[in-house]
Amino acid sequence: MSAAPPTFAQSGGFLGLGPRADAAIAVAGIPFDIGTTNRSGARFGPTAIRQASRMLVDGLHPQRWVDPARGAVADVGDFAIALGDIPASLALIERQAAAHRHLVALGGDHGVTLALLRALAKRRGGPVALVHFDAHVDTWPDSFGQRYGHGSVFFNAIEEGLVDPRRMIQIGIRSPVQREVWDWTLGKGVTIVTAERAHELGAAAVAEAIRAAIGDSGAYLSFDIDALDPAFAPGTGTPEIGGLASWQAQAILRRLGGLDWIGADVVEVAPAYDVAEITALAAATIAWEYLALAGGSGASRA
Repeated sequence: MSAAPPTFAQSGGFLGLGPRADAAIAVAGIPFDIGTTNRSGARFGPTAIRQASRMLVDGLHPQRWVDPARGAVADVGDFAIALGDIPASLALIERQAAAHRHLVALGGDHGVTLALLRALAKRRGGPVALVHFDAHVDTWPDSFGQRYGHGSVFFNAIEEGLVDPRRMIQIGIRSPVQREVWDWTLGKGVTIVTAERAHELGAAAVAEAIRAAIGDSGAYLSFDIDALDPAFAPGTGTPEIGGLASWQAQAILRRLGGLDWIGADVVEVAPAYDVAEITALAAATIAWEYLALAGGSGASRA
């Protein structure tokens, strides 16, 4: 057996990856958090997620029997942003995302998803299906007066025709919400599986609800780490009790093989409110699970 660097000596890219010209899937960090409404710090999420991902490089996925790091996957570094300017940052992120045909983004606050969906919808010529894990519906018309705050990302995405709300499902919802926002979301055709309902149904039934909502459409995964209970993800800006356990999120994702996955993001990791990399490791593992679904293979690393 050839010697390999131990876990603590892995390189700094996600899963130890670097850039490569023939990558089918690109991983990019987006260190942006100026749209947050509570605790800031998600700008440090990409670095923390990459660091924690070292735990995931020494074997195969235990159900799909692939190594997500050994497919045609590259870490392309961090996207540029416009410091202090949300609309300009979103425009920059959209342009950079457009250069990658399949992107896994590490946030950053949830506002970055709007730019990613703009790029994706343009590339595909129309709206996409959406699987959204979160504590919050994120369909407020504005976030305390800010049109492009992180609580308004899917209001804007629906209004701009980037996602088809009839093929959109939200899992883990449980935060306080105005009734008119809730009714608007359901009225658009969005399927909502609250955290309490997910606990009652179990992982297999939630996965079936996702399949029913998405069908055979190209599906985008947006995973806000606060979908997890703060016991499993304390390092986030807007924690809400009563959320999913880490194993529940994994169990749901592992039942979603065969869907037409077209991109993903994992957002809202704010490591300053955490100890022992709990939140960053959860986020890194979610991204790893996605890569196992969408593009993991046994091919050798470039």
